[in-house]
Amino acid sequence: MRIATWNINGVKARIDTVLEWLKETSPDVACLQEIKSVDENFPRQPFEDLGYNVETHGQKGFNGVALLSKQPLEDVERRLPGDDGDEQARFIEGAVSSDKGVIRFGCLYLPNGNPLGSEKFPYKLAWMDRLIPHAERRLREENAYLLLGDYNVIPDPIDAKNAKNWLDDALFQPESRQRFRALTNLGFTEAVRACTEAAETYTFWDYQAGAWQKNNGIRIDHILLSPQATDLISGCGIDKHVRGWEKPSDHVPVWVELAA
Repeated sequence: MRIATWNINGVKARIDTVLEWLKETSPDVACLQEIKSVDENFPRQPFEDLGYNVETHGQKGFNGVALLSKQPLEDVERRLPGDDGDEQARFIEGAVSSDKGVIRFGCLYLPNGNPLGSEKFPYKLAWMDRLIPHAERRLREENAYLLLGDYNVIPDPIDAKNAKNWLDDALFQPESRQRFRALTNLGFTEAVRACTEAAETYTFWDYQAGAWQKNNGIRIDHILLSPQATDLISGCGIDKHVRGWEKPSDHVPVWVELAA
């Protein structure tokens, strides 16, 4: 079973690219972020024509997350618990049945947090403070659980071409990185780093200043695996080549394969 995550940066702007990728790689489950569409306007039909069941948690013009699955999606939940007043569409969960039992996955688009000094950075940290206990509750269920998405966190200096350039950015602040470590320290395995410790392993290249051409990237899209999911891992990867396609997202897909 291949489960992937991708911040597509707008489903309407990127639909041809997303469909081409789905045809090329055929993931069993795809978790999409930044769909930038309300639920009723999400273009479901092209994805359903490829055999995917579709669930969305959308918002007009901003944010938004979606689940695509070849198998029926079960027990779908929208919104991260802990703040009923949070109107931003950043989290959706669902599950599928497999020969190994139920596999559950949470798709997240964690707040960016910039600029520092604005209300956006405390919102980012508060969102992470809600995510940690939710993830802990899921781990206590002792099922295969994956937490995938655009975390907007650069975990370590190796995860940026020029880490010093990010010292004043919310993605690389000590508070952001500490919370990411607190999350992984609950018992999650970080899929990409379980498969490779190589430098210049990136998932995002800015549209500005020739970042893609210079390979001036960062790694901010992550897949975290519960111990039960880690036992099933058979491979993982980053579809870097997609960044070179016409009208690309500034992110690329990240995937993990489970023997499920």
